[in-house]
Amino acid sequence: MAKVLIVEDEADLRDLIGSTLREAGFTPLPAATGSEGLQRALQEQPDLILLDLMLPEMDGFEVCRALQREPATRGIPVILVSGRTSELDRVIGFELGADDYVTKPFSPRELVLRIRRSLERGREDKVAADRMVFDELAIDATGHRVTVDGREVGITATEFRLLLTLARRRGRVQSRDRLLEEVWSRDHGEVDARTVDTHVRRLREKLGKAARFIDTVRGVGYRFVTG
Repeated sequence: MAKVLIVEDEADLRDLIGSTLREAGFTPLPAATGSEGLQRALQEQPDLILLDLMLPEMDGFEVCRALQREPATRGIPVILVSGRTSELDRVIGFELGADDYVTKPFSPRELVLRIRRSLERGREDKVAADRMVFDELAIDATGHRVTVDGREVGITATEFRLLLTLARRRGRVQSRDRLLEEVWSRDHGEVDARTVDTHVRRLREKLGKAARFIDTVRGVGYRFVTG
């Protein structure tokens, strides 16, 4: 039974979400403040975190930053829940590693569906698939080979890591900063967001018609799409 940490300062809403999740087969873990939520995340290692933005002690953005700094919590999917609807809030949330953003008021059924989808994507991320096939595109992780319509595509090691990272997290927006950390490890001071854009452009050129799988999310980063 998946454990879902609910970090929400409104007691009535926290209880409502908890009841909804129990009925859906989840184990809810309540927390009323940002610092309490962070502490419970570190101690109990939930499968997913529902995180309000407007919280006492630490706001949701601060909690996101802290979760990303800790190896033990970095991989836990986070869904931000907020009454704030501005594009900037969404962009900041995704840049900080959130998997999804839900605005209040929301449908309990929709929330459960989003949780299930995030958990499924999280499980896919943990599986180091040796071979992934998406229509004409095939990625061989073990052999470091990429083919389009059966023909091998000559790409660099960095381009391969970039493609593999996006494919393994398909459907999830990856910010430029997150890709810099994952693909380049920020080893070199001159590496910045423009480096990501340049590599994506070159990768798309080499993939040809399979470039359609790499979607640009304006103002945030990139996403591997299969639909």
